[in-house]
Amino acid sequence: MSLFKARDWWSAVLGEKEEFDQGCLCVADVDNSCSGEDKIVVGSYMGYLRIFSPHPVKVGDGAQAEDLLLEVHLRDPILQVEVGRFVSGTELLHLAVLHARKLCVYSVSGTLGSVEHGNQYQVKLMYEHHLQRIACNMTYGSFGGVKGRDLICIQSMDGMLMLFEQESYAFGRFLPGFLLPGPLTYSSRTDSFITVSSCRQVESYKYQVLAFATDADKREDTEQQKLGAGKRLVVDWTLNIGEQALDICVVSFSQSASSVLVLGERNFFCLKDNGQIRFMKKLGFSPSCFLPYCAVSEGAVSTLIGNHSNMLHIYQDVTLKWATQLPHVPVAVKVGCLQGLKGVIVTLSDNGHLQCSYLGTDPSLFQAPKVDSREINYEELDVEMKELQKIIRDVNTSPGPLAEKEGFLSIFASVSSTLDSVSQAASHAVGAEAVPSVTVQVMMQSRLALQKTKLSIYVESPLAATCDRFIFDSLEPEILKTISLSVFLKGNYLPSELEGTAMASYSMPTGILRIVQCKFRLPLKLICLPHQPSKTASHKLTIDTNKPPISLLSLFPGFANQSDDDQANVLGFRFITGSQVTVLASKTSQRYRIQSERFEDLWLITKELTLRLQEHFEKQGTKDFTCSFSGCIPLQEYFDVIDQHFELRLNGEKVEELLSERAIQFRAIERRLLTRFKDKTPAPLQHLDTLLDGTYKQVIALADAAEENHSNLLQSFTRLKSATHLVIMLIGLWQKLSSDQTAILEAAFLPLQRDSQELGWEETVDAAVAHLLKTCLSKSSKEQALNLSSQLTIPKDTSRLKKHITLLCDRLAKGGRLCLSTDAAAQQTIVMPGHTRWSLRSPLPPESCFTSARCRRWWQTDPVRSQRKFKSSLKVWAFIYFFTHNPPGPLWGG
Repeated sequence: MSLFKARDWWSAVLGEKEEFDQGCLCVADVDNSCSGEDKIVVGSYMGYLRIFSPHPVKVGDGAQAEDLLLEVHLRDPILQVEVGRFVSGTELLHLAVLHARKLCVYSVSGTLGSVEHGNQYQVKLMYEHHLQRIACNMTYGSFGGVKGRDLICIQSMDGMLMLFEQESYAFGRFLPGFLLPGPLTYSSRTDSFITVSSCRQVESYKYQVLAFATDADKREDTEQQKLGAGKRLVVDWTLNIGEQALDICVVSFSQSASSVLVLGERNFFCLKDNGQIRFMKKLGFSPSCFLPYCAVSEGAVSTLIGNHSNMLHIYQDVTLKWATQLPHVPVAVKVGCLQGLKGVIVTLSDNGHLQCSYLGTDPSLFQAPKVDSREINYEELDVEMKELQKIIRDVNTSPGPLAEKEGFLSIFASVSSTLDSVSQAASHAVGAEAVPSVTVQVMMQSRLALQKTKLSIYVESPLAATCDRFIFDSLEPEILKTISLSVFLKGNYLPSELEGTAMASYSMPTGILRIVQCKFRLPLKLICLPHQPSKTASHKLTIDTNKPPISLLSLFPGFANQSDDDQANVLGFRFITGSQVTVLASKTSQRYRIQSERFEDLWLITKELTLRLQEHFEKQGTKDFTCSFSGCIPLQEYFDVIDQHFELRLNGEKVEELLSERAIQFRAIERRLLTRFKDKTPAPLQHLDTLLDGTYKQVIALADAAEENHSNLLQSFTRLKSATHLVIMLIGLWQKLSSDQTAILEAAFLPLQRDSQELGWEETVDAAVAHLLKTCLSKSSKEQALNLSSQLTIPKDTSRLKKHITLLCDRLAKGGRLCLSTDAAAQQTIVMPGHTRWSLRSPLPPESCFTSARCRRWWQTDPVRSQRKFKSSLKVWAFIYFFTHNPPGPLWGG
């Protein structure tokens, strides 16, 4: 930040919602007044032309009505305004206004007023040129060394230089190798045009070379144009600056030699007439505009550079002489003589803030008031600090009344019990006759008035909502806001979950951002239809319960025919994607069987079955209902799903590698062809065009293959998540895991919401499972000492992952338990008689383990020796005791 601010001499705000750029400002004596004072000419992209002559009563005054000499609407956007001798037969200054398709030259004149309203100004159109091409910018000067007049050169968007000798069009030339237009200026010393091309090179073209080059009526680079009349347009000199230029200017003051100044995005260059670098300054900010002006010292170049930090820097060559702060970001800066005050800095922002200022030395500094000096009592400060720390701890640990007041917004969601009569599905990508949809209503109620509340609806892919983003400008307190939307299946595969989340974000009155959310459960009939049960299936699961079997008609009332008595124990489902699942209830035992042709399709029906069983018995008041799984965990079927997903990932890597190779080959062939086409002596193509066409077809085919593989990978990852959910559920029922232990398994096996080539499911889950095996499920301290790899890369195969998953199931089967505390997991404990726990790693066992007084005296007299003997024989004693007094079970707790 600068110590001094720019002293505001006069300022004005132009129009409303108008846009301006660096070519929209010009300071000159446009009306050829007798006093020779400059006027400020401003043009906007909205087509308004304004001319100001500031007359502030005192320093810092705003614009008065008489300061605006002229305001006229020219309808077309104004790209650039310049003042020069543009009319033949006179050396008076005229105003040139550049539009996108037109160049207009005006005469600005004033008439003395006979009443108190003052002088009157008007513009008169002298001539105009209609352009055949869209203009970008222009420059002017005495091209070819003409005396007493200025010619105009316009650069079009497609790289054509159009030269006008005042009222007549002279000629037009295309710049070679043109792609995008850059800044353009004219050097009278060398009689050349200087621009910066899209190749980030400063290029200079002689006016004589342009005049005698081939005419550019049509932009063609054919052999006829190369061999025909006229000379080829050749660049005079080039210099690679390595960045895009914002502006370019040529200065030729009497005290210094002619220099070419180029303002880049990160550097400031000063070049000689022949293109050699005179000096270069690396800028520590993002520049927005610049202007060279007459230096005080001989041989130096002074420059004003504005930046996007509202600063204006004054450099003398590469030395920073002054820095001042502006109230806006300048896009154009000029220096003029206004009301006899020389060196007034005129700046213009992109939103129309026009300011005339000067460099002052009146700093606006804040002076802190004096305080009474007193001795510091460190003991009192220490006591006060402890009290404050106690208050902070109490607030962080106990919720208190503050937490009750923070619930300013409540959100609820309800799902319709019936499907929509008219489906709201946007597209029928599913291979079914009709895709159903269901209505979800989200209700929000606020206790206070909230602004800019955002509501987001999230459902698992390929489920989609008709609208998943809502923004409310304001929510009135205690008024229920209801939002309705429809959810439907959008892809030709099944989701991994039928749950959705409604999430609302809002800001507290203190400015703290809060988020509330609620979950809703979508009906099974959204993706499933009743179907004839199947007797055979490749994959089967059996769920055991502790209660008598329930009729499937009462569990799934919407999927069975009440008149059919056979459906009481068997029920068939058909997903709208085509796959089928059958559920059977045993008549004699307390078991339910789920079977299907695909392993991952079992998940949704199995979860729905267990949820409906729990709801059924909860309604009856039964609290001890449990489900269990006594079979073998279907790891082989699970590993097959993993292999399918991993194979698609490998295929994606191969396709991307081939696509990269073909793209490199395609660019190499293009370079060869361009070299052949640009050669003066034409040479045969040697089938390069055929090779280019074949490579292009391969690139398109590989791009289609990569897109198809990506779509298949998304479907495979969703199926993998379904299979993973099913395996976690079976492990939880098998080992009777608590909700916390199941959450640990889900965090380890489902760490990613989306799969990618950079970070995939296999390496992430492998690292998570390996961490569990080396912490809470470890056998010894040696396993805990092993370090995991800090970098996750795609593995060569899935053998290591399969081994770790199998090992995790084995250790759970042997009594291991999942927990987040590694200290509790590391301790291998033994339950002693009388339910006293003691660890083999403890330094001394408690004396309560010894019942006889003789043993206690022996322990107290020689504790070191007794501890060694005790540990050597304790394991044998513990095995004998447990196998004689307790049923078989794991001895060592995880």
